[in-house]
Amino acid sequence: MTLRSVVVGYGHYLPENVVPNSAFEDTLETSDEWIRSRSGIERRHFSAKDQHTSDLAAEAAKAALQNAGLVADDIDAIVIATSTPDLTFPSVATMVQEKINMTQGFGFDVQAVCAGFVYALTTANGLILSGQAKRILVIGAETFSRIMDWTDRATCVLFGDGAGALILEAQEGSGDNSDRGILSADLNSDGRYKDMLFVDGGVSTTGHSGKLRMQGNALFRQAVEKLASTADAALEKVGLAHEDVDWIVPHQANIRIIQGTAKKLGVPMDRVILTVQDHGNTSAASIPLALSVGAASGKIKQGDLCLAEAIGGGLAWGAVALRW
Repeated sequence: MTLRSVVVGYGHYLPENVVPNSAFEDTLETSDEWIRSRSGIERRHFSAKDQHTSDLAAEAAKAALQNAGLVADDIDAIVIATSTPDLTFPSVATMVQEKINMTQGFGFDVQAVCAGFVYALTTANGLILSGQAKRILVIGAETFSRIMDWTDRATCVLFGDGAGALILEAQEGSGDNSDRGILSADLNSDGRYKDMLFVDGGVSTTGHSGKLRMQGNALFRQAVEKLASTADAALEKVGLAHEDVDWIVPHQANIRIIQGTAKKLGVPMDRVILTVQDHGNTSAASIPLALSVGAASGKIKQGDLCLAEAIGGGLAWGAVALRW
């Protein structure tokens, strides 16, 4: 028998403050039509001033635990993907431990920007396969509204806040690609492209958090090719093809990137989970948000093959083939 990391629970959380595109029209030279046509985004959620990334992550964790019928001390580890932690340290994961009353186990953060959840899933899978943990909460959580330059219409209208969570559990499978759970992963990065998407501050440079900077057109050209390539690689590792995929669950950055990648993979858009219109780009939170929304809506069903793929600052990119 083969050990697999199987999804046994999911959940998500979005802040109450919903911000429509029209909210930017008074302060920026932009419009609802301009934002929709270039990104597909219609609205996004922003955290309240007293809401931190750990708060969003904890709410998503509680929802996933309830969905799975588990309590916090049934969990052995927490792995959180985020680029917007509450503090430089300690980790958001340890803060979530306290907020959900988890009194044992361990937790740590992973930082790969928008590809963070793919990296976190792969890391959690490794912990399960090595026997370090039997159940792991994997969370993507961001408060990107904290690092926006509100004078830059090319970036500040694109991002939102939120959190999504999965619970992975060690289960035995038959060892073929019909198993439930994580079947394969493909991770990549290339630091030569770091100037395409970055934050212009940090502890050892400026001493403050900085603001997000992006070369949108250059990033778009890299994104479609790299996303399609990593998706192909993840499928090839387990002998699967495009037609075997039930759902592509992409990083929700931009509808044009999502459409371009789906076209390159030969997968119709009715087999793509879309949330970008409602959430904007929530960075590491976007894939778990989309998975949770897709499952809660009844689209994603047990046994479905989901292909999650993402690209973010670094550049870092990757894909995970997961049978629900």
